[in-house]
Amino acid sequence: MTKPSKPAVLSIRNAKLADVNAISALVAKVYKDMPAYTPGMLRGQIAAFPDGQFVVEYADEIVGYAAGFRIDEKTAMAPHTWTQITGGGYAARHDPVGDWFYGMEVCVDPDRRRLRIGQRLYDARRDLCEAENLRGIVFGGRMPGLARRKAAYPDAREYLDAVTARKLNDPVIGFHMRSGFEPIGVLENYLTSDTASMGHAAHMVWRNPYYTETHGRGAAFAVKETVRVATVQLQARKVASFEEFIANIEYFVDVTSDYRSDFVVFPELFTLQLLSLESKKLSPVESIEALTRYTPRFVEAMRKMAVEYNINIIGGSHPTQTDDGDIQNVAYVFLRDGSVHEQEKIHPTPNERHWWNIKGGDRVHAIPTDCGPIGVLICYDSEFPELARRLVDEGARLLFVPFCTDNRQGYLRVRYCSQARAIENQCYVILSGNVGNLPNVENMDIQYAQSCILTPCDFPFARDGVAAEASENVETVTVADLDLSDLAWAKSQGTVRNLRDRRFDLYKTVWTDGG
Repeated sequence: MTKPSKPAVLSIRNAKLADVNAISALVAKVYKDMPAYTPGMLRGQIAAFPDGQFVVEYADEIVGYAAGFRIDEKTAMAPHTWTQITGGGYAARHDPVGDWFYGMEVCVDPDRRRLRIGQRLYDARRDLCEAENLRGIVFGGRMPGLARRKAAYPDAREYLDAVTARKLNDPVIGFHMRSGFEPIGVLENYLTSDTASMGHAAHMVWRNPYYTETHGRGAAFAVKETVRVATVQLQARKVASFEEFIANIEYFVDVTSDYRSDFVVFPELFTLQLLSLESKKLSPVESIEALTRYTPRFVEAMRKMAVEYNINIIGGSHPTQTDDGDIQNVAYVFLRDGSVHEQEKIHPTPNERHWWNIKGGDRVHAIPTDCGPIGVLICYDSEFPELARRLVDEGARLLFVPFCTDNRQGYLRVRYCSQARAIENQCYVILSGNVGNLPNVENMDIQYAQSCILTPCDFPFARDGVAAEASENVETVTVADLDLSDLAWAKSQGTVRNLRDRRFDLYKTVWTDGG
């Protein structure tokens, strides 16, 4: 009689978004004297190239992490810094048809050194290169013995030559050489925070012995990845009850679901229709109090709708008072798996701050969905390019912009800025606005909108950068199919390649929230 087998205690797999906090803690533990990855950077790495991020689990604990991405040979072999080639730590330079794998990180729990975790991670990278027919692996490796021997070897190249000739022992360089990597030079000022290596790195290469030359566009573009999005240009109307308001919204959810849309987006402040239930015109303070009372019912009704109609709903925005007393303009995102996410408006307009006392939120992150990460920029937020860039660095390819503008000038500010976000970030941007008016309701006096679905401006896309748009100032639904693989083409082979061509040697954005 055979005994029952014991479950495996050590495994290696691709990293998931649920691993982000554990990976961040591991990196902080390993590199005590260097900045750890922020959660946003880790989300960006996983979103950019999921197949290239690995974790090792031991007894249900993450004890190893390796991050990497695909890159073209010219970039990989040229002098570079860690920040330049990794896109500031987000793996934003990932090229889906790059023929080399760039290893941007390997870290191993120092308490688990005997488990050959590093070797397992390098083996996983080799397997990936063989499976995807990549030329090999390249990275900048640490030289931790350099600072201790700088008197005898003031030139990093001389130090590397001495280690290569086995006149000196450097534990990291030695490990890489024993693992089949060849040092081809020194990357100067590669990572200035690595004081033990005096900021330098050994330029390491492993060549895939099974690589075969191929021609054509590559596997990254062999299969189309289409997402259908719908935007509702909503007529402001008086309602007699909360149930009537929800029924009106459900009508559009039903219609867009019948079109098999993956996403539907509603306008900013579309829940202000609920204020028409009041018997008199409310002051801004009274309006917020009234809207806050509806928040739990609104969230639950929309969540249920997303599940029942099998569609992801970007619920415009809903002003509400938070538990700490602040008034926020919140976009609730209701996913068809039943989860609910929140994105606060970061930049209230002067009018919102003055009349409504709305305060800006303090975090903006990509939201994971079954169609990949997305981002939400509420109206005025679309006019601040740093926010969209962060969302795209975290992997968002779709940015939703619920807006509420009262005249053409205001609308065009949002429209032109959103078009710029689509071009500079090589992503799709979907706008949704209100039309009509609601007497006796603040902020709904008059409305102007022409909701639209915007694209980058390059050959695979619509000639004017507009996939679809609504007629001005009429209630309607606009639908478009968006091919996400076209974005991958644009980023790697487009006429312009804004994301890849950023000058990380000259500028970067540093976020203070640690995200």
